[in-house]
Amino acid sequence: MDVEGDDSALPEDSGRRRKVHGMLKLYYGLNEEGKSNEQPQALDPCDINGPHFDPEIYMNKLRRECTLAELMDQETCMVKQIRSLDSDMQTLVYENYNKFISATDTIRKMKNDFKKMEDEMDCLSANMEAITDFSARISGTLQDQHTQITKLSGVHTLLRKLQFLFELPARLNKCLELQAYSQAVSSHRRARCVLQQYSHLPSFRGIQDDCHAIMDKLAQELRQKFRDGGTSAKDLSECVELLLQLDEPAEELCDKFLSHARSRLESDLQGLEAEIRPHSSSSRRESSFHRSSLTAAAAASPNENISNLTSLPSPTSNADILEFIDRGCNEFVSSLCLVITSYQELFIVHAQSDELASKNITQMANAKLHAFVDDLAACYFSLVERRIQEEKSVGDNSLLVRALDRFHRRLQAVAKLLPGSSVPHHGTEIVIRAATERVKQYLSALQSFYMDSLTDVRQALATPRLSVAGGASHLGGAGSGRDAPTSLPELLSSLSASILNQIKSVLASVHLFTAKDITFSNKPYFKGEFCSQGVRESLVVSFIKFICQSSRQFCESAGDKGGSTPPILLLLLSRLCLDYETSTISYILTLTDEQFLVQHHTPVTPVTALCAEAREAAQKLLNHYVKVQGLIISQMLRKSVETRDWVNTIEPRNVRAVMKRVVEDATSIDVQVGLLYEEGVRKAHSSDSSKRTFSVYSSSRQQAARYAASYTPSAPLDTNLLSNIHKLFSERIDIFSSVEFNKVSVMTGIIKISLKTFLECVRLRTFGRYGLQQIQVDCHYLQMYLWRFVSDENLVHFLLDEIVGSSAHRCLDPAPMEQSVIEVICERG
Repeated sequence: MDVEGDDSALPEDSGRRRKVHGMLKLYYGLNEEGKSNEQPQALDPCDINGPHFDPEIYMNKLRRECTLAELMDQETCMVKQIRSLDSDMQTLVYENYNKFISATDTIRKMKNDFKKMEDEMDCLSANMEAITDFSARISGTLQDQHTQITKLSGVHTLLRKLQFLFELPARLNKCLELQAYSQAVSSHRRARCVLQQYSHLPSFRGIQDDCHAIMDKLAQELRQKFRDGGTSAKDLSECVELLLQLDEPAEELCDKFLSHARSRLESDLQGLEAEIRPHSSSSRRESSFHRSSLTAAAAASPNENISNLTSLPSPTSNADILEFIDRGCNEFVSSLCLVITSYQELFIVHAQSDELASKNITQMANAKLHAFVDDLAACYFSLVERRIQEEKSVGDNSLLVRALDRFHRRLQAVAKLLPGSSVPHHGTEIVIRAATERVKQYLSALQSFYMDSLTDVRQALATPRLSVAGGASHLGGAGSGRDAPTSLPELLSSLSASILNQIKSVLASVHLFTAKDITFSNKPYFKGEFCSQGVRESLVVSFIKFICQSSRQFCESAGDKGGSTPPILLLLLSRLCLDYETSTISYILTLTDEQFLVQHHTPVTPVTALCAEAREAAQKLLNHYVKVQGLIISQMLRKSVETRDWVNTIEPRNVRAVMKRVVEDATSIDVQVGLLYEEGVRKAHSSDSSKRTFSVYSSSRQQAARYAASYTPSAPLDTNLLSNIHKLFSERIDIFSSVEFNKVSVMTGIIKISLKTFLECVRLRTFGRYGLQQIQVDCHYLQMYLWRFVSDENLVHFLLDEIVGSSAHRCLDPAPMEQSVIEVICERG
């Protein structure tokens, strides 16, 4: 039966083999590992596969429970199983036949091999016994000679030691001549204990005295060499080590070692200090040049901001900051690390071994080393901070950041060499202060740029080529700039874009402090605080607050006292602050948080607070603009009322020029505000808004006629009473209320202030007949044009009616002019 020849039968045979093995394991009670199951099995006598199977009980159960057909089926199934088991058993025998034969051969071969091995072991045992007997006989024969050889060897060793002792002075003198100080000290240390032990013998005492004299001379030469300034670090370390072995005072050696090292390190510090120039008067000129350069850089296109910033003046020192830090690290810091390593090797590591360990000098040496390093590091840090302070240019941060990174990285070597030292901590504080100071410089530069930008805006507003009243722009000749803004919205857009571009360029420069290749940027004590409190709060938020605060300061100058701030600048700044409130602040802070990955672990200023502050500034600026413009018009009206003799005036034939000027100014202001703010909501106008004055003034005329008919000393009581009753049912007008951010609200506020001033001036004058008629003409002219600027035309009607009524109150001969005549005069005017 060739099973191996049929490849297609392999999977089927292997499956059947596993089944047979499983059945055999089940029969013998074995688990998967081939071990017998320890769990008790059911003692079922009817389980044909169980160990307690009883055929008689099983047959009785089948006859009792099964029918004849079932019994026949059961018999057929059992016959098949028996045949299958026989076939499987035969297969197993065939498969394992070769194995059985191989096992039999192996057992037969093992019997032969073990027989041969037993013979060899017997032979080896016999040989070992012979060798042991032979060795015992040799030892017994040479016992006497071995004792004599041992004695002679001891005597030889003693003679060699004595010879070394007697030759020691000459050997030490020879080493002293050859300057082999280390060999001399080593030889003396080998003999020192023996000489001390036998110093009571005269011969040994003489050798000891000679050796002491030679070693004193050697120690003196070592001290002289130690004091020699030209000694190298290696020779100096060797001198200290030899002096310690010669029992020199460790504290004195520490002081001398550190004093010698101090002189070298101080020379390095002097070289660094020579590179730092003292501040001169040129720094003031440089500051002014720096400001002008920054302004010019920000006025350029956004893509040129960073390149223009990099062209600012260099520091006052000849070498840049990176070269200065490199020299400090390569000279001073490297020398300091070498001193620390040598000192620790001599006075700390070496003192903990050999016979020096009992002198307990480690603590003393550590304290002196820490004081020495802290003292010199403080001087070095002072020079570094002075040099960093010279970095006034805010154009390029790359050199400063690389210098701080190198400075911080090299100080970590000191931290590893001298654990517990405060030097790395102080160095980290310098890095943090430098970064913080850099942020302050950028904030100052941004503030200067903003103020310079406002100066440029004021100059642009003063030039005739800028169109601030709408319509086409008026360019002032061929010399005007090709890129200059030609309208108020363009000026606002240019100002806002230049500020935003400058903020972006500053953030890009500051972002170098948080680059991935900068070692201190990922430190938790730097990055979190620097990004949240340094960049976000101290730079961005502070600059936004500065814009709002500086804008609010323009409201402090009183417009009626000839304030220097042009009203149109107030309007422009109010729109700028409003734009910041609606979108710019959120954009800037989102850009900052994304660029610097700001984690708000510490309290920061929320966006809503900054937006509220910007809106407050915009509201205050707009209110002040309304007040200033209203007071300018009011000033014209006041002068026109106060400088005229209203009692003896002639009969009116024209509208006064000041009223035409008021309408022109109102129209110009309306156009200005409309360039920056939306229209706003108006109440519905009546179809005869421009002629509504007729009915109003006719009522005033009727009131004036009544005033004239009863103009007696007691009459004012009645007329005042009627006027006051009329006012009770009129809507109260708040003159200086806050305006909304739209054109209609702004114009309403300006006209309210102007007409209220006109009313108050009229109440202080006395009028004749023609004076009253002139007021009627002027008010009708104002009514013809001013109603279209305000949100509610009834407000203009009411105030003008009040003006005419007050004039009638104060008229000596109240005879109002006919309404048709008034219309003719106003239309002709």
